[in-house]
Amino acid sequence: MGAPIGNENAAKGKEWRLAIRRALAHKYGSYSDGLLALAGKLVEAAETGDMQALKELGDREDGKPSQAIVGDASADAVQVETIQRILVRPKD
Repeated sequence: MGAPIGNENAAKGKEWRLAIRRALAHKYGSYSDGLLALAGKLVEAAETGDMQALKELGDREDGKPSQAIVGDASADAVQVETIQRILVRPKD
């Protein structure tokens, strides 16, 4: 199942990604050299104690923390006690 017809969000993301790749290649000679240079700047910022850089490094290395799924604090918790599977024959 893909995106609904007319949804162009994926195409927009690809254009932006391509523009970033081209800009890095233009400035640093190649995309991979540019990425390496930016990664080095991120590490340098983290070394100075930049919390945003430290968070970004952690997210890139360990993945973003899972977001807790919480319910409404004023409502009682839902507890599933039984799961039933009922098979019904279709009418002829």
